[in-house]
Amino acid sequence: MDPLRGDILVVGLGSSGEAVATYGAARAAQGDPVRITVVDSGDSALLQERADRLRALGVEVRLACAEVFGSYDLAVASPGIPPHVALMRSARAAAAEVISEIEFAYRRSVAPWLAVTGTNGKTTVTSLLGHVLRCAGVSAQTVGNIGLPAVLAVSEVGAAGALVAEVSSFQLALTDRFHPRVSVLLNITPDHLDWHGDLDTYALDKTRIFARQDADDTAVINADDAGSARFVDVVRDQGVRVVEVSVQRVPDKGAGLSPTGMLVIETSSGPVELLHRDELRIRGEHNVGNALAAAAAACAFGVRPDSISSGLRTFAPIEHRLEPVGTVRGVEYFNDSKATNPDAAAKALTAFAGRPVVVLLGGRNKGNRFIELGEAIAEAGAAAVLFGEAAAVIAADLTDAGATFVRATGLADAVRRATETAIPGTAVVLSPACASFDEFSDYAERGRVFRALVHELERGSASREE
Repeated sequence: MDPLRGDILVVGLGSSGEAVATYGAARAAQGDPVRITVVDSGDSALLQERADRLRALGVEVRLACAEVFGSYDLAVASPGIPPHVALMRSARAAAAEVISEIEFAYRRSVAPWLAVTGTNGKTTVTSLLGHVLRCAGVSAQTVGNIGLPAVLAVSEVGAAGALVAEVSSFQLALTDRFHPRVSVLLNITPDHLDWHGDLDTYALDKTRIFARQDADDTAVINADDAGSARFVDVVRDQGVRVVEVSVQRVPDKGAGLSPTGMLVIETSSGPVELLHRDELRIRGEHNVGNALAAAAAACAFGVRPDSISSGLRTFAPIEHRLEPVGTVRGVEYFNDSKATNPDAAAKALTAFAGRPVVVLLGGRNKGNRFIELGEAIAEAGAAAVLFGEAAAVIAADLTDAGATFVRATGLADAVRRATETAIPGTAVVLSPACASFDEFSDYAERGRVFRALVHELERGSASREE
């Protein structure tokens, strides 16, 4: 691997920022001519702990930093920092080039990449694809927004393995050379408009996943979603092999769902039935599409259909994605805390067709509207409990949509109110449609708190029965 060189600025001391700085410090300790500086506008106890670890490795760290001064050869920016804030603007002025951690990791890697993006479903498809590859004997590491920060995996995975990356629009916006062998675009619906400014910019940042692909590569694209389907011809005209995925049909040379409910993939030898949709352990129509996308990507990477079938059949629900967390007096509770936009919450409802549902909505809005989600709630005959900073905005849109809801003061109160109204057979689903930052540090903490609240209900129910 080539030496790492120059003055590198790391903007943001989140997990990816700490990973880049740690990697750079390790390269410097091995003799690479590189110097690492980290800046962050915050000054929390967690940031102080991270700063102390990095300073012990010889990294310069500046917290409570509102603006960058000096000159740098390269800046690696955290995805959590919007482009319009002063810290980011000054970093752009100070550095010859600004890239994301995913781009930085790609430049330092030797393994082939499979990259997954989209508004919703990224975590499930990335996890499922990594699982399928490992079932087939490939040394695959999931990286990006899940698993290890990508830069920490580049030294562990060689050319015979694979890096399977969940990549966000934030990360893709700051890529230049990023070139996955297989790319996956699941969908494009409104999200993060407060960061990108408008839907067109958001969509273009997502589709940077295809920018460097050529005739030797494959792009897997969901043909059922209007936002992603419009790029099928664009990418095909670029010379990239496009594999369309659909739950409404079996696309020509693609992957789809047959009228009998079989997941089918077209191979060079013809169509192959992988398994029946009822054999999947993950719930909902959207997860059938996610399974097809993972299957198509694995097939493009050279995995045999029988290995793909085995991987799909054995993949279990992942944490914070329609994760079953308990049953109390006939009411089932599901943690879907990773559903941080309205479209994700609407898709979650499809997993519970034909049964009563109470969905918990709320948190911090990301510039979205909730009318279509309200219409989906009303059409499903479901009810909602609203909590958090965005409750008033959600309530206004759900009122316009004719959806039934009640208000709560926070997540704990929302669980209590949902439990009071639920009857045996009901699914109570935390699928918030919002970010978590008004009440929690991230969606994972929100999901863990929800799980703990349900377990407390289980213990209380058990003690009453005794």
